[in-house]
Amino acid sequence: MPTVRDKRQLMSASEIDRTLVRLAHEVLEKTTDLEDLAFIGIKRRGVPLAQRLAAKIQSLEGLTVPVGVLDINLYRDDLSTVADRPVLNARQIGFPIVGKDVVLMDDVLYTGRTIRSALDALFDHGRPARVQLLVLIDRGHRELPIEARYIGRMIQTSSNEIVEVKFQEVDGQEKVMLVEKVEDEAPVVASAAKPE
Repeated sequence: MPTVRDKRQLMSASEIDRTLVRLAHEVLEKTTDLEDLAFIGIKRRGVPLAQRLAAKIQSLEGLTVPVGVLDINLYRDDLSTVADRPVLNARQIGFPIVGKDVVLMDDVLYTGRTIRSALDALFDHGRPARVQLLVLIDRGHRELPIEARYIGRMIQTSSNEIVEVKFQEVDGQEKVMLVEKVEDEAPVVASAAKPE
């Protein structure tokens, strides 16, 4: 069974914060009507990302951007069928998204399957005017035609590497790590000497 070992730190707490400031400015520059702007974080680490970016925009523009939480567990394509239709938690997004300019947020963009599930879940809440994707890390290896509009950092990875984002709100620490899957070494069994 594979385990993981740290390879290197990709971002420190201060680098994450500087990246979020840049992303907040990019969102402001590319949004036509700030009154229609809404942030939705994909549970788990997309949520603190959305909350922090909303706080940055509040401090930059004095504008309160509504923040919603999207739990996609029942929409995953690798989940066995639970029911004919997933049960929605109406309190996940506490505002109407119809006609909104939604920025969907997640910590790492990889195959694109999480985002596909998130779009299914999001559109069950209504039809926004536009949906854009913001991610802290884009690590490549897409399996679906999904791209982010806003990217904190692009990282080239191999298939046996994992990008781990640690946020204070979820993990009690703040950093982005590149870790590698390694196979556990099998214990060496001494062979008995053959009789002659």
